[in-house]
Amino acid sequence: MTHPLSLLVLLAASVLAACAPALAGQAPGAAAEVEIPISHRDRVYAAEQFSNTVSVIDPADNTLLGVIRLGDPSPMNFSPLYKGQVLVHGMGFSPDHRTLAVVSIGSNSVTFIDTATNAVKHTTYVGRAPHEAFFTPDGKEIWVTVRGEDYVSVLDATTFEETTRIRTPNGPGMQIFSPDGTYGYVCSSFNPEVDGVTMADHKIVARVKQDSPFCPNIAATPDGTQVWFTLKDTGETQVFEARPPFAILKTIQTGPITNHVNIVHNAKGTFAYVTIGGLNEVKVFRTDDFSLVATIPVGKLPHGIWPSGDGTRVYVGLENADGMTAIDTLTNQVIATVPIGQAPQAAVYVPNAVPQGGGTENLQPLGIAGQTAHLTLTAAGTTIAAGMQAPTSVSLFDQGLVQVLEASVTGLEPKHPYVLALCTQANGGGLIQSLSAFMTNPAGSAIVNAIGPIRQIVQADVGEERRYLVILSGTAAKTGAPVQIEVD
Repeated sequence: MTHPLSLLVLLAASVLAACAPALAGQAPGAAAEVEIPISHRDRVYAAEQFSNTVSVIDPADNTLLGVIRLGDPSPMNFSPLYKGQVLVHGMGFSPDHRTLAVVSIGSNSVTFIDTATNAVKHTTYVGRAPHEAFFTPDGKEIWVTVRGEDYVSVLDATTFEETTRIRTPNGPGMQIFSPDGTYGYVCSSFNPEVDGVTMADHKIVARVKQDSPFCPNIAATPDGTQVWFTLKDTGETQVFEARPPFAILKTIQTGPITNHVNIVHNAKGTFAYVTIGGLNEVKVFRTDDFSLVATIPVGKLPHGIWPSGDGTRVYVGLENADGMTAIDTLTNQVIATVPIGQAPQAAVYVPNAVPQGGGTENLQPLGIAGQTAHLTLTAAGTTIAAGMQAPTSVSLFDQGLVQVLEASVTGLEPKHPYVLALCTQANGGGLIQSLSAFMTNPAGSAIVNAIGPIRQIVQADVGEERRYLVILSGTAAKTGAPVQIEVD
C-alpha cells in the first residue's frame, strides 16, 4: 500500500510539473531557457542575396510584412559611387532579441538593425567577403567570420567597432557558441578544420578535422554536448563533442549541396534539421542515436533554417523558389510557404522581436524582388516523368532589364569541368554561347551564376529567335557533348 505521505509528495510533484515553464532552448540558447510560444511579437528574417533585402515575416499567421532594403539590385550597384550593400547573405541576433546582424558579402559589411523598428542602427565594414556574424551568449561581442581572409573579426556589441581578431586557417565559414559561453566553434570554407576557441581569451584550443574543406554552417545543441556542421562540397554532415576532447561522433551522408543545419527540441526529443539543396529536402536526425526520422520535401534549393522559440516549427529559406517554408516539427509536415525576396540565404527566427507596437516601420513592399522565372534542365535524351525531380533547377531573378541566373546543378560527374551555355537547338546543338564555366564538387553538383537578359532569350515569343539553356562537358575554350538540356 502506498503511504499517504508518498501520495502527497507525488501529487505535489505533479502540480509543480504542470505549473513549471516548459524548457526547450531555441538554438543557440541553452536547454534551460524557457519556451517562447509563437506570437505576433515574433519575427522570421531572411537575408536575400540578389535583391539585397531582408524579408520580415510574422510567424503567427505566416505573413510577409515587407522587406528592409539594404541595397539596390544589379546593375545599379555596379556604380563606383554606390553606397548600399551587395550580396546580403548572413544573419545573427542578440541575446536580448533587440538587434539583428546582417552580413553582406560583396560590400564587406555587417548591418545592425533594430528589430522593433526595422531601422538600421549602424554598419560596420570588416575584411574581405565576411560570411556570418553572431553575438556571444553574454551579448558583449559579435564574432564575424571573414571568409575571404584568415580571421574572425571580434566587434564590441556596444560600439560595433572591431576590438581584436582571432587568426584561423584561411576561409573561416561560420561560428557558433556553446550555450554556457565557454567555447566558440569556427568551421572553415577553404580548409578541413573546425577550430574550438575559448571565448574568455580568444585562444584556439582544439582543431577538429573536417572531412572536406567546404563547411558553410555550424550549430550547437542546447544541452551543450554536441556540435553539428555541414559539408557542402561532399554532401555530408558531421557531429563532434562540444567539450574536450572534441572527438568526432558521427559522419552522415546527407546529399548534394548540403547547406545549413539547426537544432530543434520539442516534446518528441532533440533533432538536427539539415537542408539538402540538391534534393530539395530537409532531413531530420535524432541527436541521441543519429538515426534519420524524416525526409521533408520543401521546394527548390533549401538553404537557411531556424527553429521557433518553442521548438514547434522550423523555417526554411528556399533559394531557388524565393520562399520561406514553415514546417511543423511534431508532424514534420510543411504548413505554409511565404513569398519573399530573391535567393534567400541565412534565415533566423527571433522570438519577441517586437515587444510593443506594430513592428512594421521602415518596411517596403516586395516589388521587383518578388519577380523570378524558373526553368529546369534534365539529362540529355531523357524526359521527366510524373513525380520525378529534374536534376538541375534554374532561377532567373529579375533586376530590371537583366536577370541574375542561378542554377542548382546536380547529377553530373564529380570534379569534372562543364559549361552552362545558350544554344540555338532544343536538343542542345547549334550555335553555342557560353554563360559560365564551372567545376563540379565531389558530389557531382555546383551552384552556377550568370547575368544578362536571359529570360527574354530563353522564353522568346514565337517567330523570334529563341535560345535554350544547356550544360556541356568540357571548358569554355573547348566544349563537348550536351549532358543536360532545358525542358519546357
